[in-house]
Amino acid sequence: VQLQAFGGGLVQAGDSLRLSCVASGRTFSKLAVGWFRQAPGKEREFVGASTGSDGSTFYGDSVKGRFTLSRDRTKNIVYLQMNSLKPEDTAVYYCATAKSGTYSTYLGSYDYWGQGTQVTVSS
Repeated sequence: VQLQAFGGGLVQAGDSLRLSCVASGRTFSKLAVGWFRQAPGKEREFVGASTGSDGSTFYGDSVKGRFTLSRDRTKNIVYLQMNSLKPEDTAVYYCATAKSGTYSTYLGSYDYWGQGTQVTVSS
């Protein structure tokens, strides 16, 4: 599986962005897909995930209510809609497929990772 995340950019606080995670080589329709982010000098942080079974979504506390995951199973794409962006959302955002259909906040539960896309939010 190859994953490609794109859609990042430079925005102002309060703006919105939509990130996309595209999979090739294998469908991830039955796998959980997660988004993580990593800011300079910090550990990679769980942002959200969508389960493989019914597409249920789960979010980290710092983005709950502002970010929304959705998936287009026909196109093998998972989206991360980010609203009301804050400077503290600045990070490289990564998508990853889990080893199963169950979501997890644990990095070790994910085996394929995209290359990351930079999101920068200015104040």
